[in-house]
Amino acid sequence: MEFNPHHYPYPSRRRVVYAARGMVATSHPLAAQAGLEVLQKGGNAVDAAVAAAAALTVVEPTSNGIGGDAFALVWNQGRLYGLNSSGPAPQALSIDKLQAAGFRTIPRFGWAPVTVPGVPAAWAELSRRFGKVAFSETLNPAIVLAEQGHPVAPTTARLWRLATQLYTRELRKEEFLHWFDTFAPQGVAPEAGELWRSPGHAATLRAIADSQGKDFYEGDLANRIVRFATATGGYMRKSDLTHFTPQWVDPVSVPYRDYDVWEIPPNGQGVVALMALQILQGFEFGEKESVETYHRQVEAMKLAFADGRQFITDARDMEVRVVDLLSATYADLRRQKIGSQASEPVPGRPPEGGTVYLATADAEGNMVSYIQSNYMGFGSGLVVPGTGISLQNRGYTFSLNPADVNALAPGKRTYHTIIPGFLSHQGQAVGPFGVMGGYMQPQGHVQVVMNLVDFHLNPQAALDAPRWQWLEGRRLMVERQLPESIAQALAARGHLVEVANDGSTFGRGQVICRLSSGVLAGATEPRTDGTVAAW
Repeated sequence: MEFNPHHYPYPSRRRVVYAARGMVATSHPLAAQAGLEVLQKGGNAVDAAVAAAAALTVVEPTSNGIGGDAFALVWNQGRLYGLNSSGPAPQALSIDKLQAAGFRTIPRFGWAPVTVPGVPAAWAELSRRFGKVAFSETLNPAIVLAEQGHPVAPTTARLWRLATQLYTRELRKEEFLHWFDTFAPQGVAPEAGELWRSPGHAATLRAIADSQGKDFYEGDLANRIVRFATATGGYMRKSDLTHFTPQWVDPVSVPYRDYDVWEIPPNGQGVVALMALQILQGFEFGEKESVETYHRQVEAMKLAFADGRQFITDARDMEVRVVDLLSATYADLRRQKIGSQASEPVPGRPPEGGTVYLATADAEGNMVSYIQSNYMGFGSGLVVPGTGISLQNRGYTFSLNPADVNALAPGKRTYHTIIPGFLSHQGQAVGPFGVMGGYMQPQGHVQVVMNLVDFHLNPQAALDAPRWQWLEGRRLMVERQLPESIAQALAARGHLVEVANDGSTFGRGQVICRLSSGVLAGATEPRTDGTVAAW
């Protein structure tokens, strides 16, 4: 990848980190150290990714947990592999049942949005197929952090406090008491720097480690999840857990300039980023800080999202083919919709035919792009008693309208927001990248890829650059660091521009690039507490 390693066009506390033997980039320093520890004990990039991911469930529970879902892209021996470890809706959950219970839409909290967790199975499967060290050794740093405690990081403390305030207002039923027992005893969130322990979390991680993940789906942990569901009106049954297996999938890509950009296929929304890049491929971008650049990016993103929301769901239920959504012919048609003024996005018709992100690399050439999430903050507000397992609310993205492509159905996977990304060049790995944050993720992917490829920014500058975020219709939120002249010019084109004081909604990313020399160049997000641990 071509970039000037000394060029820092944006103010930042951080600089690109270089290393030769290994690298772990995460949103939390202790998780990065956990991954590096496993690397230095003989593990590879996959072992490091699993170690960091497990640690993140302990040190950043505000964004992910054992009860969430995961996706990964793994570069190994010259090939890219994709892992989809997102869980389906329980077999006992249906539109009719929720409507009979009085729901018009799926609620954010409680059992209705809870889907089968995929995180433990993802760890075990990645370790089984590509790992070098024992799975139990890979999870040990996370177990130690949970058992002995860790000082809470500043960004995590702020999100924890906001979640506690929200849950105190919203979660009044008895089944939610276990969340407070686990994460906010006496109703108070831990402060930054305060030592926080979670013995139940440690015991759960140890059971997962000792059983290669099976205890979560077949053993005592599975029984405890089901007992809790049965006692509190939940829909999860033992068979939902025992029947779950992660899926190895073929990653999908589009060529962008001289590079290939890779994502996981649906049910994930990675194809939204690819559709936008395929549209943008038809334009020339000479200057980053120009209104034309921002306008075209936003308009392409709108068109891609309109199609994504219309067509993306469980791959078995999609009405169009991914290859058609990503075709150059369809991109040409969609590009013609972009004019000089902001538009209201509508889907086309292609021709027939709370998240954490981390990146790792090692000296053997392995690289991992990994993401896991409970979806919205801590998730559903339900914690299995005594386990530290905070159950995700991923099913919140399902529709209760039977006519929608993403309508809820038993055993179905929903439209998924979390997406890992990867760049390659002429068949060789460049490296993993990602930006967490709900529907911001494909928008972050597009902006980071263009910063790297079109504008030749180094990885840290690519993350530091001010971001925009399309919300809906013509509404556009921009970071305060965006030049005021560009914000005003976008408004003159019909965009309803809102300037954000808080950068937390613009995603948190990591990037690792392997240079032609073999040296690794890594960067981490300035909008959080992240770090790059290098060896």
